[in-house]
Amino acid sequence: MVFIFSNFKNMVKAEWYVDWFNSPYYHLLYDKRNEEEANLFINNLCSKIQLKDNAFIWDLACGRGRHSLALGRKGFQVIGTDLSENNIHEAMTNSTAKLDFFVHDMRTPFKLNYFDVVFNLFTSIGYFKNFNDNYLVFKNVANSLKENGLFVVDFFNVDKIQETIKPSYVEQRGEVTFHIKKTIAQKAILKRIEFNKDGKDYYFEESVSLLKKSDFEEFAGRAGLTICDIFGNYQLQNFDVLHSERLILFFKKQEK
Repeated sequence: MVFIFSNFKNMVKAEWYVDWFNSPYYHLLYDKRNEEEANLFINNLCSKIQLKDNAFIWDLACGRGRHSLALGRKGFQVIGTDLSENNIHEAMTNSTAKLDFFVHDMRTPFKLNYFDVVFNLFTSIGYFKNFNDNYLVFKNVANSLKENGLFVVDFFNVDKIQETIKPSYVEQRGEVTFHIKKTIAQKAILKRIEFNKDGKDYYFEESVSLLKKSDFEEFAGRAGLTICDIFGNYQLQNFDVLHSERLILFFKKQEK
């Protein structure tokens, strides 16, 4: 996503990774994405994949580490990475001998031929101004995977989003009222988020590319990954292009 933050009085803009992901308001708005949901999804993924007890896992764009924690409780060797220093600082309070966290840009290489599985969950790709950067993520993941390793991508279902988009709505979180407007333009979904806190007006803007299954397959093919499964929700039910909320793709690293 591209996020732009501004105080209306000062109109000071910064890159999304400086403000939005580092902001407590991001986590406040998306507080329904909690540990309970993470545990359910991770349980379903692990049941499907049948991971070995000593599997090495990379939680790519881990946020504050809710999925990493769920994986760590199962005893796997887990590394979570995120671009947000604040997220990683908080996640590191839960570090153990088998669970660690690092600040890292997913567009750059990380630990070659090291992981059995890489998870990229909760629409954590498609942010970039340069469309080819999405391929760079796949390339780095492919290089980080062991032979026959898996890359699991959880994205929203573009077709469902386009049919059901709400132009404007309100989300209440405690004392904060988020006024949200959504539009689709330039092959991306744009979200404007406005609110007032302590007498100050703020806004954030998100922009996420409308990536479809064919886009992900193109990135994967160039990177040496092949699709091996597809699901439509966190219960891992079959994907329906018109009705599924999520697009969850499993890719396998091709044998050399």
